[in-house]
Amino acid sequence: MYTEPHQFEPLLPLDGRMEPLLAKAHDLARAATTLAGTPVPPELHRLLRSMNSYYSNRIEGQHTQPHEIDQALRKDFSKNDQLAAKQRLAVAHIEAEEALETRYCGDEGAKALYTPDAVQAIHHELFSRLPAKDLMTPEGEPITPGQLRTREVKVGEHVAPAFASVPAFLKRWGSFYASVRRGEAALVAIAAAHQRLGWVHPFVDGNGRVMRLHTHTLLSALGYTGGLWSPLRGFARSTERYYALLADADSARRGDLDGRGNLSEQALIAWIDYVLDTCLDQVTFMTGMLDFGSMKARIEACLVFEATVEKSGVRQESLRGLHYLFLSGEEMSRGDFKSMLGMSDRGATDALGALVKRGLLKSDSPQGKVRFGLPQHALRFLFPRLWPEAEADAASAQVS
Repeated sequence: MYTEPHQFEPLLPLDGRMEPLLAKAHDLARAATTLAGTPVPPELHRLLRSMNSYYSNRIEGQHTQPHEIDQALRKDFSKNDQLAAKQRLAVAHIEAEEALETRYCGDEGAKALYTPDAVQAIHHELFSRLPAKDLMTPEGEPITPGQLRTREVKVGEHVAPAFASVPAFLKRWGSFYASVRRGEAALVAIAAAHQRLGWVHPFVDGNGRVMRLHTHTLLSALGYTGGLWSPLRGFARSTERYYALLADADSARRGDLDGRGNLSEQALIAWIDYVLDTCLDQVTFMTGMLDFGSMKARIEACLVFEATVEKSGVRQESLRGLHYLFLSGEEMSRGDFKSMLGMSDRGATDALGALVKRGLLKSDSPQGKVRFGLPQHALRFLFPRLWPEAEADAASAQVS
C-alpha cells in the first residue's frame, strides 16, 4: 500500500531525457498559440463544448448520440431513465467546462489549478450539477461532489494510495507541478500531471473526468486553446492507447536504466509523448479547418446542397454574408445582412428566414441580430471530419 508521496516519483523525467519532449512541446506551443488567436463565431465554441462532452462520455463508455446532447441542452430529456442520466451528465460537463475556464484563467489560474482544492473543486463543479438520483456509482455507492475517497481502491492492476494519504499525495503533486516554469516544460508537466493524478485516484468515482477537465482547463488557462481544440477529442479517437499508456505509466521501475524513482520513467516518457502528439494532432487539424480560403468554398458547397438537394429555400446568394459573419465572429443586423444578398427586400427576407430555419444563421429573437450558425446537419460541409459521429447522426436523422 502506498502511503508516502515519494512513492509516485518520478513526477517528470530526468533533465537528460526531457530534450525530445521539450522539442515537441515547443512545436505544440507555437502552433497552439497561433491557432488560439483566431477569431471564430461563438456558435463554434458552443459546438466544441458539446463535442468535448460527447468524447469525454465516450471515453468512459457512456455513449450518447450528438443529437441527444443537443436535445438535453434544450431541456428535452429522454423518457428512458438511463439515457436521461447520460444526457444530464453531458450537460453537466458542458456547463462545468465553461465555468472552470472562467474561474481559472491566465498564469495565476494555471498555478491555482495545481492545488488539492482545485482538484476537489473540479469534481464538485461537475457532479454538483447532477440530481441526487444520478450521484451513485455502478456498484451503488454514493458520490459526494468534491469529497476525497474514504476507502481503499484498486484500478485494474494498480492499487491506489491509502485513502488517508491522498491529501499528502495531492499536496506533493500540486507543489511540484506548480513550480514548473511556463513554456515548453509546462506543457510536459501538464501531460505528466494528468497521469499522476489518475495514479492517486483521489475520488471514489469520476477520476477520469476530473483528470480530463483539469488538463483541458490548464491548457485553456495558459492561452493554448482559445476554446478551439481539446485533447479530449484525440483521447477519444485513440481510447485503447490512452488507457494502455495511462496504465503502463502506473508500473514500477524496470531496472537500473529506468530512472531513479519508484515508478517507470520509460513508461512516463511514453505517456507524455503520446499526449503531446495527440495535442499537436488536434491543433494541426483545427488549423486546417479554420483556413479562411477553404472555408468560403465549404460554405458555398453547403448552400448549393441546401438550394438544389434539400430545396430548403436557402439561396446561394447568401455566401458573401455568411462568409463575412464567419470571418468576423460577430453579429450583424438583419437589414445589413439582407443588403449583402443583392436581392429584392422580399426575396432577401425569405432567404434570411430560410437560413434561420435551417440553423445556418442564429438569432436570439425574431427581429434580433444574426450570427453564423453551425447546425449538426451542416458539419459534413463546414467542418468535415471534426465530429464524424455528429455527421452520421445528422445524416441518419435526415433519412428517417
